[in-house]
Parts: sequence; structure tokens; C-alpha cells
Amino acid sequence: MSLLNSLYRRVGNNFPTNCSSLIKSVRYIGKNHKIMSDKSYRVLSIQSHVVHGYVGNKSATFPLQVLGFEVDAINSVQFSNHTGYKFIKGQVLDEKQLDDVFAGLVQNNLLDNYTHLLTGYIGNDQFLRKIADIVRKLREVNPNIVYVCDPVMGDNGEMYVPKTLLPIYRDEIIPLADICTPNQYEMELLTGHENIKTKEDTLKSLNWFHERGVNTVALSSTSLGTPDQLLAFLSHQTKDKQRQLFSLSIPKQGNGINFTGTGDLFASLFLAHSSLSANLQVAFENTIASLQAVISNTIAAMPSDLVRAGKIESRHRELKLVQSKNDIERPQVTLVAKPEH
Repeated sequence: MSLLNSLYRRVGNNFPTNCSSLIKSVRYIGKNHKIMSDKSYRVLSIQSHVVHGYVGNKSATFPLQVLGFEVDAINSVQFSNHTGYKFIKGQVLDEKQLDDVFAGLVQNNLLDNYTHLLTGYIGNDQFLRKIADIVRKLREVNPNIVYVCDPVMGDNGEMYVPKTLLPIYRDEIIPLADICTPNQYEMELLTGHENIKTKEDTLKSLNWFHERGVNTVALSSTSLGTPDQLLAFLSHQTKDKQRQLFSLSIPKQGNGINFTGTGDLFASLFLAHSSLSANLQVAFENTIASLQAVISNTIAAMPSDLVRAGKIESRHRELKLVQSKNDIERPQVTLVAKPEH
């Protein structure tokens, strides 16, 4: 737990308002008491965008900004709303248009601004291959840039991108990533370990990423918990091949209601917290704490009569991100990750 979290737990809403400078100085302190908030961060985020609702860049940008990160967004698609609605209108950015936008950043010598690259939903092969080129060009300018790859391909046993993207992610994109945030189904697709049913299966799959050079894998949830709980995993491999592994049990919320944009939110939160804290366990716990709070706030805002009648629509399930600003900025950790061996 960070020092600031500890202070908030002790004093609650009576935390003194004249301590803003203290907040900025000690917002995140890892287990080695290394202050991480004195650095400026800027993320190039390439993923989907919707006018209404929260998925992709719409889900990622606000939390990152709240946590002090500048965000430059390139929208792989611009849709009226996400695909859970009856009608969808909008445009898809192709690889030539992506190359054109990125060229403007190159020609204006802006690449050295970026500390992070975040990628999410991408819908075609050539666009995804262009991402690999972008990673390499960014690393030519800043070898220390952190690439967070959310390999958005599907969920609950169903792919919602062309199958031709899978080998490109597996063979060309994943080996370039520093951090990867797949869901269980995406991990099964990438590793070829279908129907992961045990912790041992999960550990083998997590190791697959490390074997390809990924330092950190954050698995937002799996079905390996109890009927009332999900199980999340965090695996980190150091340069000397030492392994840190944590699991975290998460109570299920919403009685089976599916929320869209939570994976995008998870990736952005983990990007931020893993940069702001020297302790990855703390980063993992803070990420889950904010995610759970957003889901809880979203459920609380749903019309109770429609919930009881089972008539909740997509518009009622849109994440309450703005209303969760305090929970994003000051996560209250109640779920603690435990080391796995």
C-alpha cells in the first residue's frame, strides 16, 4: 500500500486540503521508498474511440490524465458507440492514415516526448503491422519507452477481430511489449494453451510471455476463482530471470451483467500505477481497487426498477468514469494480492 493510501485510510474525508504539495510529493512511494511522481509522463495511445460511452481511448484517457499522465490519442476507429448497441456508425482508420498521422509527429520532432506507448483495439492486419514499425521508431528516439500492449481480440470464447490478427500479435507484436494485459481468452489464444483450468496452466501461460521478452504480464481476471470470485494474476520477470508472481481474488459484481471497456480501463490504470509505484504489488492492488470502484459506481447508478426487471440496456452499463474520479485518483485498497510460489 502506498504512503498516501495509508494516510487517507487513517483520516478519511478529513484529509487536510492544504496538503496538496504533500500529495504531489508522496502520491506513490514503493517498498524501497523511492518517490516516483517527480517525472513527467506522456502516453501515445492507439486504440478505438466512441462518441458515446467508454471503450478504448475514451476509457483510457480520463484515468491516465487524472493520475497525471498526458495522453496523445490516435483512434483506430471512430464510432458512434460500441458494438453492444443495435446500430453503429463511424469510420475506420487504415494503415496509410495511421502512417500519415504518425509522420506528422515525426516531422515535428515530437517522438522524444513519449514515455509510454499503449495499444488496444486494432481491426486489420496491416494496421497492426504498422504498430510494430511505430514501436521501433519510438525506441530509436527513446530506448526506455515502455510499451503496454493490450492484445484486444475477444472475450468469453469469442473472437471479435479477424483471425489473421492472432499470428501477428503472437509472432510480431508481443515480443516487442514490455507489459502485456490480456484477458484469459486472449492468453489462451496467444499461447495455444486452450481451456486454462488450473493455476498451473495459468503459470505456464504467463511464462510463455516471459520467454518472448515481456517483462510484466497483468491478467485482469480468470475464471479460476470460486463461483463468486474471479482470480487475477500478475507476473514479473526481472533482467536476471527472477520471477515475482501474485494472485488476487476479486468478488464478482453485477449478477452477471457484462460491462464494456473494463479491459481498456485496466490496461490504462496498470500502465499508470506501474510507473508511479516502485512496487508492482502495490500497482496491481491499486489498479484492481479503482477498477472495482468504477464497476460498483456504475451498478449503483443503474435504474433499480430496470435492474429488478432484468431490462438493463447498453446505455445503462456505460462505465461511470467521471463520477469515479476520486476512486481513480485515490484508490482504497481492500483486496490484497498474495505471493504465489
